[in-house]
Amino acid sequence: MTTPIPDVIDHLAGIAAHSELDRLRARRPVTRENAQKSYSALFEPASTDDVSLAERFAVAVFVAELHGAAEAARFYTEKLDTVAEGVALSAFAKSAAAEAADRGPYGHYPAGPLSAENQDGPHYHVSSALQASASARLVAALEHAHLLVFHLRDADPAALRRLIEAGWSTTGIVTLSQLISFLAFQIRVIGGLKVLAAA
Repeated sequence: MTTPIPDVIDHLAGIAAHSELDRLRARRPVTRENAQKSYSALFEPASTDDVSLAERFAVAVFVAELHGAAEAARFYTEKLDTVAEGVALSAFAKSAAAEAADRGPYGHYPAGPLSAENQDGPHYHVSSALQASASARLVAALEHAHLLVFHLRDADPAALRRLIEAGWSTTGIVTLSQLISFLAFQIRVIGGLKVLAAA
C-alpha cells in the first residue's frame, strides 16, 4: 500500500515544507486545498462505475505526455502500473502520445474578429496498429483528450457522440472532460512554480 501524498502539486513541483514556494502557496489556502480535492475526486474516486481507474490514469499519462510534462507523466505512469493491466496500458498511452505529439493550439472561432486567429491542424486518430492494444472506450477517450488539448475551439456535439458510440455514459463523459481540464490546470501550475523556483 502506497503512502498518500498530501499535496500532489507540491510533490510534482518539488516544493519542500517551509520553503519560500511553500509559503507562497500558503497565501492561497483555499486554492491549494481545492486543487488537492479535485485530484482526490478524479483519481481517488468513491465510485469507478463510469470511468475505471485504469482509464483515468491512462488518459492522465497521455495528456501529461502531450504537454511534455515529464514528472507528471512519470507520476501517473506509476499510478497506472499498479492497477490491473496497467503496465500494458502505460505502453499504449505513451505510444499514442508519441503518435499524437503536436504543438497547437488549433481550431476555428465563430465568424468575427477572433477569426483572424483561426489555425488548421491535424485531428488525432489512434492508429490501427495501436487500437488492438486497448478498448474502443479508451481509444475514443484519448482522441477526445487530444481534441481538448489541441482543438478545444473545435469541440462540438459530434465529438460527444463519438464517445457515446464507444460506450461512454453521460456521467463518464463529464468525468473524462473534467479530468482532462484538471490535468491542464495542474501541469500549468507546476510549470509556473518551477519557473519561480528557478528565478
